[in-house]
Amino acid sequence: MFSRMHAQTVQELHFCQKESLNAVVALHNLRLGPALGGCRFIEYDSELDAIDDAIRLAKGMSYKAALARVPQGGGKAVIMKPKGDFDRELLFKQFGQFVESLGGRYITAMDSGTQVSDMDVMRTQTLYVGSSSNIGDPSPSTAHGMLLGIESAVHFLMNQSLSGITVAIQGLGHVGFALAAHLHEAGCKLIVCDMDEKKTQLAQQSFNAEVVPVDDIYSQACDVFSPCGLGGAINDSTIEKLNCKIVAGCANNQLAHDGLAFTLHKMGILYAPDYVINSGGLVFASSSYRGMSHKQIAHEVSKLKDTLNKIFVLSKQKDAPTHNIANEMAEQILYGDDHSRDWIKEAV
Repeated sequence: MFSRMHAQTVQELHFCQKESLNAVVALHNLRLGPALGGCRFIEYDSELDAIDDAIRLAKGMSYKAALARVPQGGGKAVIMKPKGDFDRELLFKQFGQFVESLGGRYITAMDSGTQVSDMDVMRTQTLYVGSSSNIGDPSPSTAHGMLLGIESAVHFLMNQSLSGITVAIQGLGHVGFALAAHLHEAGCKLIVCDMDEKKTQLAQQSFNAEVVPVDDIYSQACDVFSPCGLGGAINDSTIEKLNCKIVAGCANNQLAHDGLAFTLHKMGILYAPDYVINSGGLVFASSSYRGMSHKQIAHEVSKLKDTLNKIFVLSKQKDAPTHNIANEMAEQILYGDDHSRDWIKEAV
């Protein structure tokens, strides 16, 4: 367990087991403030898989918070979804009690498998919740930030607007579908896939999207490939199928391992680092939790374009993968001295 934490520089792991609740909260780095990160509620093959997921995601949240310039540390919660019948309301009440017991070191929010109603249940037990009915759903801000990020990447690489470009979207969840709507409005041609046939049919009807089988999405000829499902979409096998100029999606941990960043760079594919381009939801959750207005939040989300452009420029100047450039910038903020941290903040 400690070797796993050491490998990802995670500072704390907290566990809770109570009736049907099996949960883990990973806190990666608290230098910038209390950890803020979503609560994932999905089935796992093993407990170690759940723990590793929490650890990896918590690290990503630290890096995301650093480059999003919000006063938060990085954390993530994982609840192992019970395989049989269970009382959902009771489970999330108990998880809310677990969050409360951490004394503000961790602020939870929506993630894969959780919804606004779950956050409402948790808020009956703790105020350390960054999304709920009275705060709002972070998904629209994530989708809006994604649109701005894709726009930035297309302009940097292709020197054109979004109108007329082709985007292949893998996954039509809350963010993926909202992103499809934004891109359709901007004049993009869409290719989509999802395990849920109802979602792809709706995208076809609403956006005139071309629907392809899940396994065929990688090889579609497109300008932008947008992984919007679970992590690890780009691995040693799928990367060889890519037929795009840009990879820009909302999924966390899109690269199965860091070495794939070099492969994308050598292939001439511009990669928008996932934890930068999908940071709109974090900005929303942090800003809403701190009482900022919708106008202020939208302004904060728009700043991710400047950060991405800085990463793209440095990547070209140094002939280095964008993923590595983003990591270096985040690590200066998280681990450098105060002077270097302020310089990076000003630079981005």
